[in-house]
Amino acid sequence: MNEKIEGKVWKFGDNIDTDVIIPGRYLRTFSLDDLAAHVMEGIDPDFSRNVQKGDIIVADWNFGCGSSREQAPVAIKHAGVSAIVAKSFARIFYRNAINIGLPVIVADINAEKGDILKIDLEEGIIENQSTNETFKIEPFKKFMLDILKDGGLVNHYLKLKG
Repeated sequence: MNEKIEGKVWKFGDNIDTDVIIPGRYLRTFSLDDLAAHVMEGIDPDFSRNVQKGDIIVADWNFGCGSSREQAPVAIKHAGVSAIVAKSFARIFYRNAINIGLPVIVADINAEKGDILKIDLEEGIIENQSTNETFKIEPFKKFMLDILKDGGLVNHYLKLKG
């Protein structure tokens, strides 16, 4: 993970729950490729076929609500999404995303599907390259950046442990 992220926007609305992020019928697999092949299927059946490495999800309120299934952020990350920006997140989804090294950013920004965003987590800036708008966000604390840079909490712990 790089503290500077650039990607194309996929736009979603309010209350995107974990059942539409990764439908329950796919939870019996241990294959990350299988999870990624069905990510967001419950709301956009074409998402997994069209998402590209580095793309960014932008959503409204309460992203990741519903059950606390850990596969939801895993499927999003493995599909290639580099970050999620939303007005708010379900608390357990937010924590699960950070734990696996997926940046989740609480911000109210103007962005539409296909826009290009540049995000600087350390400086706390999101730039919409398509509209030339800049949004100030709360910069990530060093310990959070370290967890994200190390690829998640387990990798971070193992690195610290030596």
